[in-house]
Amino acid sequence: MQFLTIIKILGQLVVLFSITMVPPALVSLLYKDGGGVPFVLAFIISIVIGLAAYYPNRYQKGDLKAREGFLIVVLFWLVLGSFASLPLIFLQEPNLSLADAVFEAFSGLTTTGATVLTGIEYLPKSILFYRQQLQWLGGMGIIVLAVAVLPMLGVGGMQLYRAETPGPVKDSKMTPRIADTAKHLWYIYVTLTAACTVAYWAAGMGWFDAICHAFATIAIGGFSTYDASMGHFDSPLINFICVVFLLIAAVNFSLHYAAVASRSVKAYLRDPEFKVFLLIQAVLVIICFAVLSSNHVYADGDETLDQALFQAVSISTTAGFATDNFSAWPLFLPILLIFSSFIGGCAGSTGGGMKVVRVFLLYLQGIRELNRLVHPRAIYSIKLGRKALPDKVVEAVWGFFSAYALVFVIIMLALLATGLDNITAFSATAACLNNLGPGLGDVASHYGDISDAAKWILTLAMVFGRLEIFTLLVLFTPTFWRG
Repeated sequence: MQFLTIIKILGQLVVLFSITMVPPALVSLLYKDGGGVPFVLAFIISIVIGLAAYYPNRYQKGDLKAREGFLIVVLFWLVLGSFASLPLIFLQEPNLSLADAVFEAFSGLTTTGATVLTGIEYLPKSILFYRQQLQWLGGMGIIVLAVAVLPMLGVGGMQLYRAETPGPVKDSKMTPRIADTAKHLWYIYVTLTAACTVAYWAAGMGWFDAICHAFATIAIGGFSTYDASMGHFDSPLINFICVVFLLIAAVNFSLHYAAVASRSVKAYLRDPEFKVFLLIQAVLVIICFAVLSSNHVYADGDETLDQALFQAVSISTTAGFATDNFSAWPLFLPILLIFSSFIGGCAGSTGGGMKVVRVFLLYLQGIRELNRLVHPRAIYSIKLGRKALPDKVVEAVWGFFSAYALVFVIIMLALLATGLDNITAFSATAACLNNLGPGLGDVASHYGDISDAAKWILTLAMVFGRLEIFTLLVLFTPTFWRG
């Protein structure tokens, strides 16, 4: 294990991350909100510690193997989340505990969107911007950005990228060099963010709110600058714009790249995961609309469709934006939507959950086993589109599902041990492990009232969800450290 090289790289990345403290400080100067000091202190501490880790090891060189890649990604997310919490720790008002500051920082960085804060609209503009910026940076993955701008990582870049984006098709690259891949991803990411910002502004948001909400929308994060979230604007047009960009961000970004490169939408039409994703969204919206209409929850059909469309897409893509208190809907719908977040977005998107392609492969595997019961001697292959998948891919998906279920049960039991009730423990586990945000019960609106122990447990759940279980879980195996 190249420990000194790992320390050097972590030092470089912390120095890079310290730069993210500058924009909120500038926002504080612009709005004269008096909230710039915590960011200046955090910048100084981050850059000093980062340089202290990098400088003594600056001449360390070595090719990174897969093991080092996994370790760097996990350590970086843990270290990054810790440094991200510094400005929140230094805040005078609100005065957050260590558990609250770390929870809020990790929630932002992992694009979970769960918050311990209330009265959000009364916070300094710099803090509001920082929370949204954390989600934007976490949306595509800090590591991909680092690989794009730190070519000194060399051959290790691919190991980092693979550890950051685990999945059934993670070995495929859009361009020959990983740095080029990362840059193209970020070009698309920034372009979508700019388009979303302009659309929000044109629909009636101020520039500050438009930028902040675009950050959280493209990242599928869910943080807002208001307690009422998107409901604050009371605008069906803004809701629709949010839905459109959530759907775009929940699609595999390699499809966006293919569409841009070929100047054709055929890449979308040929992708089976994309078609399944749209089908799931359509079914959820129809079910929500039908149940809300039959129960006369809203005054007219237009408002019912607006609410059904927005909440179904927001929850199922794991964004967690709200226009109304969906937990007060007929109980069938909140539970259905929470379960839909287990599926989440497409692989290679900024969405959370298990990803559509994995759930689709589990479904195909189930169909294959049923067919084998009828025809035991027949040979059936699982195809994704026109491509037959090797059995090892299906086995990996089953392994992921098993690990996911195990982690879910352990975290939920741990939350129950802290004194949370059944509904709260279940929904909080689902919301944080799927990087969704809002839950049910005591965490329907915010997480400020649960115990510190529960917050630490849920912070770990967010990291598990962001790194898709395996990347973190592999560190707990003896084989990883012996190899």
